[in-house]
Amino acid sequence: MHLAPRQRDILEQVRERGYVSIDELVQAFAVTPQTIRRDINQLAEKGLLRRFHGGAASDSSTQNTAYAMRATQMREEKRRIAEAVAEQIPDHASLFINIGTTNEAIARALQNHKGLKIITNNLHVASLLSSKSDFEVLVAGGTVRADGGVVGQPTEDFIRQFRADYAIVGISGIDEDGSLLDFDYQEVRVSQAIIDNARQVWLAADSSKFGRNAVVRLGPLSVVDALFTDAAPSKTISQQLKQHKIALHLV
Repeated sequence: MHLAPRQRDILEQVRERGYVSIDELVQAFAVTPQTIRRDINQLAEKGLLRRFHGGAASDSSTQNTAYAMRATQMREEKRRIAEAVAEQIPDHASLFINIGTTNEAIARALQNHKGLKIITNNLHVASLLSSKSDFEVLVAGGTVRADGGVVGQPTEDFIRQFRADYAIVGISGIDEDGSLLDFDYQEVRVSQAIIDNARQVWLAADSSKFGRNAVVRLGPLSVVDALFTDAAPSKTISQQLKQHKIALHLV
């Protein structure tokens, strides 16, 4: 496949780092943002990467972007999503919070609440919220991943002991057919247990998750009661939201 030298270099950076912003590429190649966007669009059309608002990412369906890179992607959008979710959570509620950097932003946004009971398999969430003396934080046991997620059969068994008011769920991808997708089978099993044991299930997903590929199917979009995101989804996904009466919160 013929690629211009700059496009080959852009692709190499994206593959090495998982995600690269347009601003970083502009500085690296001393060209205009329009030039970089044009390169990214051409590479995306060839199926070599995925374009996002503000940058580009690799398009592997089998391996997630490294945690350090995910933590910096769509940071402002995640912050707005987090504030919108936190506004809807009442004091003295019980909630599950699963793995994901958006959920970690939500944990930060919840720190002004009172009397929350949090059940989580995310060590970063537990660390953020355990400093609040009026919060009760319960952490699932299991295998600890490098990104602070806890997974495995013991994790799933622990989750199934509870019935929470809310589940705050993150996801790696939302297919056009409404399938919720992730990369880790064990993580998906825990998320399914969380969904099964919550009265309300809220999906927190920035717009880069729409149409993103991942190999493990968590379930259909219809398992959630509300979607919090930063941009309107496609017409196909919007129709499913209406069909299943899923509340859409745009921030």
